[in-house]
Amino acid sequence: MEYKNLGASGLKVPVLSFGAGTFGGRGPLFGAWGDTDVAGARRMIDICLEAGLTMFDTADVYSDGASEEVLGRAIEGRRDRVILSTKAGLPTGDGPGDAGTSRSRLIRACEAALRRLGTDYIDLFQLHAFDASTPVEEVLSTLDDLVRAGKIRYVGVSNFSGWQLMKSLAVADRHGYPRYVANQAYYSLIGRDYEWELMPLGLDQGVGAVVWSPLGWGRLTGKVRRGQPLPEVSRLHQTADLGPPVDDERLFRVVDALDEVARETGRTIPQVAINWLLGRPSVSTVVIGARNEEQLRQNLGAVGWTLTPAQTARLDEASAATAAYPYWPYRRQEGFARLNPPSV
Repeated sequence: MEYKNLGASGLKVPVLSFGAGTFGGRGPLFGAWGDTDVAGARRMIDICLEAGLTMFDTADVYSDGASEEVLGRAIEGRRDRVILSTKAGLPTGDGPGDAGTSRSRLIRACEAALRRLGTDYIDLFQLHAFDASTPVEEVLSTLDDLVRAGKIRYVGVSNFSGWQLMKSLAVADRHGYPRYVANQAYYSLIGRDYEWELMPLGLDQGVGAVVWSPLGWGRLTGKVRRGQPLPEVSRLHQTADLGPPVDDERLFRVVDALDEVARETGRTIPQVAINWLLGRPSVSTVVIGARNEEQLRQNLGAVGWTLTPAQTARLDEASAATAAYPYWPYRRQEGFARLNPPSV
């Protein structure tokens, strides 16, 4: 397993990390993802550690906290061997204090995560969404307090826009607060919007991408095909409308290209799709998930080899999409591109 620095920080993370969204299985959304119990989670973690995968990502909203609870019990006795990453900020109840990143909410969320995870510190604590109702200074000063108290080691964000992340970094620099070193973002061969603004920002500011849903919300498993119904066992039956949108023709164009490269490399479609991400600029780690041991071992097979430049170019071409304004002039017009060479 290769390791990279998480953004501009000194924290080294494996290029693959494990997403514990399948742990717990509470509620319609996460129940569709998986229902791994403590015994199953221990076995999954055993397999990950044997492969050199040491980073495990969860969130307080995953199965109403059950994901954190299961993960915490599954790592008992080996806390020093793992990197724990969790998130907070999305609503966990209907009360006015049950959502957002105010000082009181963040402190309560951190304390609750520590309790459920059975640990006294969190390696990477991420804001799950931008909270427009709380001043950025309040958010960052609270995170600073938690870092100084030893409860958090590094901080990051998830699902922020470019201006929200850049404003936060500027405030952190102005006041000497901890800088965000991670941006947990959606990025896949059928979802390349990350490249328009967040990737250049990450490269410029030293914010590493922690990629979620590298298989495009389950659409790049090789089981979703042109002219065929969804497989009987697929979370897309329950959650397709909740995930990132994708044009069907673009999806099938990408799957066709993945088919070709998979045949050439002797790898599976998911392995090729994940491996493509590992070579992208600013990507520090790709979060993989699995319902069972077979899926986990298959996803772990995405490392230890590389695509050829020609294969990468083929996947790039099949997955290309026109950027929104003001990004498309910088990609399509020589004068703009000369002033701002593309990152990819």
